[in-house]
Amino acid sequence: MEFPLHIGFGPLKISAHLLFETLAFVIGFRYFLHLRKKKPGPISESNRVWILIGAAFGAFFFSRLIGALEGPVQWALANNPWLYFFANKTIVGGLAGGLLAVEVTKYFIGEKSSSGDLFTFPLVLAMIIGRVGCFTQGVYEQTYGIETTVPWALDLGDGLLRHPVALYEIAFLLVLWWLLQNVSNKYPLKNGMLFQFFMIGYFAFRFLLDFIKPGFRYDFINLSTIQLACLLVLFYYSKTIFYIFTKKEKLKRAH
Repeated sequence: MEFPLHIGFGPLKISAHLLFETLAFVIGFRYFLHLRKKKPGPISESNRVWILIGAAFGAFFFSRLIGALEGPVQWALANNPWLYFFANKTIVGGLAGGLLAVEVTKYFIGEKSSSGDLFTFPLVLAMIIGRVGCFTQGVYEQTYGIETTVPWALDLGDGLLRHPVALYEIAFLLVLWWLLQNVSNKYPLKNGMLFQFFMIGYFAFRFLLDFIKPGFRYDFINLSTIQLACLLVLFYYSKTIFYIFTKKEKLKRAH
């Protein structure tokens, strides 16, 4: 397999990454509409539109901000800092920024109900499809691992054997989907708890995964920008994390 991968349609060749990224948005959103039709949830249609707008804005801006801050030196030295800002993005920033923007939006429109559960499985599906696209880029996108001698190491386009972290993430997301589905079927969870479980699981995984990814680290803590963002989100959900290990009944709906 050659990296980056391109897919041919007759004389036309397009980036596999672009194709899978587009499919991720389209299929994920269609799955969201399907779930919303089956189980509308407690939020009015008008408020849900505002929440979607807030989520989209927050995800767009913070995905670029955290992505650019992954290489703060390169960003500072870039000939066109704005182009560097828009060219770099990360799902960690998108999820964290979407969360922040949604909470702010709900505050201003006076919405008290949790809005996350309906987005959980569409997000997981979209992320799996998107990571397939990331894998097709090899080392030409910042979703590859450090050099390693493990038996499943892959040459991602630079002649070195590396951790295929995009494949690790796909495997983790599939397991997380299965776990979330089983938990939601087995336990009567409070509204919004499924989304919190997803965020806690994913951000904990990404914090650990970045130890086997190359990139900039802050000297005083030896952590990347993405890892710091993960810690902030996990701290935001610290109460839920505490209940998971101590008071599981707090996570369930009252009879």
